[in-house]
Formats: sequence, structure tokens, C-alpha cells
Amino acid sequence: MKYIVLMGAPGAGKGTQAKLLQQRLGLPQVSTGDLFRYNLSNQTELGQLARSFMDKGELVPDDVTIAMVRERLSQPDCVRGAILDGFPRTLAQAAALDKLLAEFGGHINLVPYIHVEESILVERLVRRALIEGRTDDNEATIQNRMRVYLTQTAPLLTLYQERGLLVQIDGDQSIETVHEALCQAIAAA
Repeated sequence: MKYIVLMGAPGAGKGTQAKLLQQRLGLPQVSTGDLFRYNLSNQTELGQLARSFMDKGELVPDDVTIAMVRERLSQPDCVRGAILDGFPRTLAQAAALDKLLAEFGGHINLVPYIHVEESILVERLVRRALIEGRTDDNEATIQNRMRVYLTQTAPLLTLYQERGLLVQIDGDQSIETVHEALCQAIAAA
């Protein structure tokens, strides 16, 4: 089993690269964003539970997110592993993921960190917001998302670096160049 945890700030290209890796490696992309959208739109039990927090303006607790990830990783297409995109985001989620993967007889093989300078990320996200017509994504909200990401994620980068799993990939290159760098890192792991 091969479990790859893709890390990077919003706008770094994790989703794009996860989809390319899915095609190339035959491992499913497991995105927490996709899991939330699926569970909410299909009104699953977990989706309804998540909605009860979201409707009150609260963050969805880790145990609900972890339950969604557990459910997804238990599907037949994940028997050989998965590419995790957007999970874990906190040390508590990382500890839960370790336990979960151990239950499946697996472990994290590699944590590629797609690094892009913050100024470039803000520019990318502002451009994406304009293209997608997302009026809620202005420069101030995007910079706040960056601060939150860095605050929550910096400890994970340290954790995975200490475990020898973190590989930094320069994300300020073409999609193809980043993809090749990721594939080389995965092949070497």
C-alpha cells in the first residue's frame, strides 16, 4: 500500500497534481473538500452531522472529518493506497491518520510539500477567484487563509521532516515540471 500526503498552501497546485498522480499511479485522490461536498450533497449521515456544525458557523470537528476519511479509505479502490489531498491539516488529524492507516495495515510513504512563495500564491488565488467569479475571495481573505494555513500546517511540516517523509517540491514551475518532480520523489521513496 502506498499512501502519499500532498501538502501545500491554498493555490500551490495540490488538487491539480493529485489528479495527475491519480492518473499516473492508479491511486485514488482523496480530497477532504471532495468528501465534504459528496457527503453534504448526498445528505449522508456524516454530511448531516457536518452540516449541523456548519449551519451554526462552527468548524466541523476532527472526528467527523476523520470519519469521512476512514469511510473513503475503506472503499475497494483504496486497497492499494491513496493520494491524500488536504488531509491532515493539524497535528491531531495527523495522529488520527497514523492510527487509521495502521488499522488498514499501512503507513504514510511520502509527504511531498509543494512550496510556492506567499506573494505568488496570493496572486494565483486572486486570479482564480476572478476567473471563477468568487466574490468572497479577495486579497484580504486570501491572505488570512494563508496565515491560518501556515499556523496550522507548520507543525506538520516539522513532524514529517523529523520522520524523514517530507520532500519539498518547487511549486513555482510549470504543471508538467512539478508533476515530474513529484513522480521522481515518489519513485525514490
